[in-house]
Amino acid sequence: MSDALPHPSQRHDDPARPIPPRSVALALWLAVTRVAAPLAGVILRRRLRAGKEDPARWREKLGMGGGTRPEGALVWLHAVSVGEGLSVLPLLRALTARGDVHVLMTCTTVTAMGLLTERVPERVILRYLPLDFPGPVGRFLSQWRPDVAVMVESEFWPRLMHETHARGIPMILANARISDRSARRWGRMRGLAAALLGRFTLLAAPDAAMAARLVALGAEAGRVRVTGTLKRAAERLPVDGAERERLHGMLAGRPVWLAASTHPGEEAVVVAAHRALCARLPGAALILAPRHPVRGDEVADVIAAAGLSQGRRSRGEGPAGQVYLADTLGEMGLWFDLCPVSFVGGSLVAGVGGHNAYEPALHGSAILHGPDVGNFANLYARLDARGAAGVVRGADDLARAVERLLTDGAARAAQVAAAEAVLAAETDGVAEVAALILGRVGA
Repeated sequence: MSDALPHPSQRHDDPARPIPPRSVALALWLAVTRVAAPLAGVILRRRLRAGKEDPARWREKLGMGGGTRPEGALVWLHAVSVGEGLSVLPLLRALTARGDVHVLMTCTTVTAMGLLTERVPERVILRYLPLDFPGPVGRFLSQWRPDVAVMVESEFWPRLMHETHARGIPMILANARISDRSARRWGRMRGLAAALLGRFTLLAAPDAAMAARLVALGAEAGRVRVTGTLKRAAERLPVDGAERERLHGMLAGRPVWLAASTHPGEEAVVVAAHRALCARLPGAALILAPRHPVRGDEVADVIAAAGLSQGRRSRGEGPAGQVYLADTLGEMGLWFDLCPVSFVGGSLVAGVGGHNAYEPALHGSAILHGPDVGNFANLYARLDARGAAGVVRGADDLARAVERLLTDGAARAAQVAAAEAVLAAETDGVAEVAALILGRVGA
């Protein structure tokens, strides 16, 4: 049984409050996290020693410190990392445009916190999400007492959701995204999926296909809304203009392309493609930005094994070699700006499901991707159908596609323009989602 207190603005007999089905898996999770509660501090201290936590703010993940609740209406919005955080910036502005509303925005990663701190509007409070243990969750909810809780995309923490619902706080899922991989996993845990989805007062899906997927996993159809995507209104990634000009000068005259957010198994394919490209386009440069920069040494070994010269961004080296290993965080906007052609990773290896194509499109970079793009299947289908992106299936295919786009300016410009048209045709869900959220905090 939960020891959570009801939210003061909600009654447990409120007819709008969803009554989710019971779940043995959820009960087990709650029991395990209660027994394992002493591990919360141990886990964080170990991560802190490994450099994976913010030394000044890691206690926020224990629900400690972090300021006081502002007076008036408070919307709590959680976006796990950089991509989700940047995608909700227009939504934050729409919410705070109502002068009596503050937003408590939580994230999980140090990188997201650093980038968002510089970009969120006034009346947005940034904090780290507490770990999914009784103490951290309870302290967090008692301290902030939000009027409504908004989860972005598919960030589900069972205890956090259970306790939030138990306190009578309305929960909204915004820009819902359940990938093919996640859908298969949740399909094997249908009871838990139904119990968690059943706690949402409203679920905002970007399109009808995602709405149907939510219902199939156990969401109540009457609570699902098709609102359009928040990412339609997403902004360009942050770019250091001076650094862009400096690197542009160093790369002047060289055909340059980007492999963005690559995963293990993809770097070998990308490097093989670049080796073939260099034979046909002498002086060609590849900027290789792995999804997880901590893999820098591993990726550097792949480049060296292919016999290609390289420079490493993390070591302060410049792009003089055949490959520039961009093993740093928070600079993807810079690489999209510098590269007229971008291969979006996570799409040539099974199980990842691809990454966000909005980002290169917003920076005017022509898009290439592999066949495994289940995370953004509808978007890539629209891009591919309009000739706004190209599918590649191996090193030779990738080399030919990059060469064509680098050497045929008209073809590249047409592809970029087609991508811009696809994005322009997307339904912007910001206004409707903001209205749904604000409707739960009162007039």
